[in-house]
Amino acid sequence: MASLQLDSFSIRSHAFEIVHYEIEQRLIPLLLSVSGKNDRVLDLQDVFRRCLEESLPLSDFAVAFDLASKLSAERAMTVFSFVWKIKRMLNLGTEREMNKALKMINILAHEVIKQRRSMGFLNHKDLLSRFMRTVSDEKFLRDIVISFLLAGRDTVASGLTSLFLLLANHPEVGSLIRLEADKVFEANHGVTSYEQLRKLHYLQAVVYESMRLYPPIQFDSKFCQEDDVLPDGTFIKKGTRVTYHPYAMGRMEQIWGPDCLEFKPDRWLRDGSFFPENPFKYPVFQAGFRVCLGKEMAILELKSVALALCRRFHFQLANPCRTPRFSPGLTATFNGGLPVLVHERATTTTHHDHQ
Repeated sequence: MASLQLDSFSIRSHAFEIVHYEIEQRLIPLLLSVSGKNDRVLDLQDVFRRCLEESLPLSDFAVAFDLASKLSAERAMTVFSFVWKIKRMLNLGTEREMNKALKMINILAHEVIKQRRSMGFLNHKDLLSRFMRTVSDEKFLRDIVISFLLAGRDTVASGLTSLFLLLANHPEVGSLIRLEADKVFEANHGVTSYEQLRKLHYLQAVVYESMRLYPPIQFDSKFCQEDDVLPDGTFIKKGTRVTYHPYAMGRMEQIWGPDCLEFKPDRWLRDGSFFPENPFKYPVFQAGFRVCLGKEMAILELKSVALALCRRFHFQLANPCRTPRFSPGLTATFNGGLPVLVHERATTTTHHDHQ
């Protein structure tokens, strides 16, 4: 159901309208309030997370959500899984914290469903309302709320953070994004529809190249349902956990060539048009039957924010020499955030001036 809904033009157009509203009414005013003030360092990672937090019903939900995500990741990092399993059984330490966080998440997820029901879900276009028209199982709906928030909030915030780190370090790429937008649209007008956004091939290449170097999900696992053999001849026994690492894969010379560590959006273009790679070579959105349901939604959000902010602002890294380090979590998060200084650009020039 989600696959059909997320692929529908109506829900993508609805998502575009929401994203456009959030950018214009919340994100740009916030950046304008600190623009040009050299003593006002802004953490862009925090900003992107908070802007996406509006989808969460209460701040308590966001806190519990982040804690559960962090503790889940720490479980995966423990050498012996029986340690956290014993702690869970005895309700001790971090597992006690996890239990409390999950209870809070469940309560608030049910509250979201209750609110949507009281508002009359039959007339709403959002994904939850569409599920509620055909499913009445409260536990199923609760799991839908949690799954889609987990999939859609932190990953997009992570993707935006790394994208703006790269744009700050490569101002020439921002110039080319603006130039493409001025060619495709009238210079002083923003994108007004989802269809228009799809015409920006260079911007699409920038987003894909950013996630090649900094995938929001750095590693992932699958469990083998039946005995199998990998393409290289390796035998995999039923029940085996197979982990792959998109972060490492995006930086391997044998996959991407000698310039694998360089940020080069042009590698995704052929004769000026965006050309996607094999998803098994670029498993940022997974591949095959397990391909990410929200892929197009995520790209829509990333492109919309990148375009709007590139055309309006210049971002200067507060710590330009610092190499990013990651915090434990289910999604890639920069330790210490992404501190920047914000400067508003001069009024957008016309396409004629560019020529």
